Amino acid sequence: MWAGNAWRAALFGVPRGCRAQSALAQLRGILEGELEGIRGAGTWKSERVITSRQGPHIHVDGVSGGILNFCANNYLGLSSHPKVIQAGLQALEEFGAGLSSVRFICGTQSIHKNLEAKIARFHQREDAILYPSCFDANAGLFEALLTPEDAVLSDELNHASIIDGIRLCKAHKYRYRHLDMADLEAKLQEAQKHRLRLVATDGAFSMDGDIAPLQEICCLASRYGALVFVDECHATGFLGPTGRGTDELLGVMDQVTIINSTLGKALGGASGGYTTGPEPLVSLLRQRSRPYLFSNSLPPAVVGCASKALDLLMESNTIVQSMAAKTQRFRSKMEAAGFTVSGASHPICPVMLGDARLASRMADDMLKRGIFVIGFSYPVVPKGKARIRVQISAVHSEEDIDRCVEAFVEVGRLHGALP
Repeated sequence: MWAGNAWRAALFGVPRGCRAQSALAQLRGILEGELEGIRGAGTWKSERVITSRQGPHIHVDGVSGGILNFCANNYLGLSSHPKVIQAGLQALEEFGAGLSSVRFICGTQSIHKNLEAKIARFHQREDAILYPSCFDANAGLFEALLTPEDAVLSDELNHASIIDGIRLCKAHKYRYRHLDMADLEAKLQEAQKHRLRLVATDGAFSMDGDIAPLQEICCLASRYGALVFVDECHATGFLGPTGRGTDELLGVMDQVTIINSTLGKALGGASGGYTTGPEPLVSLLRQRSRPYLFSNSLPPAVVGCASKALDLLMESNTIVQSMAAKTQRFRSKMEAAGFTVSGASHPICPVMLGDARLASRMADDMLKRGIFVIGFSYPVVPKGKARIRVQISAVHSEEDIDRCVEAFVEVGRLHGALP
């Protein structure tokens, strides 16, 4: 053994083990430099530990007393609904903890097929396919559907998962300015030489709380022979008269070709995503979509919870109707206090602050006052556009909302964000 090490040392200068340690030391140095840069920029993201169920009232590790939660995607408050929890327990008991397999091998159960059919009915589409997340649905769609003969036209502020999914495909890529229909039309004119043209947009944009002008998008798509894809993660369950999403809200359900959305926000809050649209498209995704083919199927408990959440939503739209008034209450009170709140009429209410450190420090001081909110900064949002994103839930009371506004005013004055 010594002779072997001596031979390596003579040939390469250092023993193999020493070279490995040197490489690891180099890696550590690089990583620590990157991490220190994040800290220095004031964009470090800490994770608070919740010690209770998700909901409007939670408990946080290291903080005494109850906390009002204003930054979850739990729009309808169904993540801890007794009937949703019971449905998950029943599915766990009947179908087990998981399938230990991908769908096409031995990972499809009757509850998966039933939920896909229910999703298609809910969105008034032909078929649907489940994924582990909507990130996976977005990663799996464009590569399977589009070829080098095709073109995809994407809003510049689309969600990261749409951007990453588009990067994976070989179609020609056009990016139009955020919500700019003149720029979209110019790009559509340029893209006429391609076989298929797909306009891709978020329905509701998660960082700014604004809504895509789907009527205008669909009109342009019709004029230039394009298809329309909408990511509805921040719309499914609560936008539109019956919670079908932005296409229902804006009256274009029959003009949007493909919808991707999530089960991890309004529809139970666990995980899972889906694509719904024409049956041949869904069939193609089952054959070619890599995240579908190479990922374990959704756990039965998650499927059971999401299915019950859809049932509750389709039985009554009472919860949906309560959202608008509560959202307006928060927005109007915050704007009257002097804050700038981005977007309009969406329960995502970004309180614009600009400076990353200010957003982080204000969020920390809000927690001291019993309000759970998070500062958002680069790279989640562009530099100079840091914010605290407040999200209203149907299960927040008016008193909850007023208390949140009062804390914002107090903390805003403390940090000079308000006069």
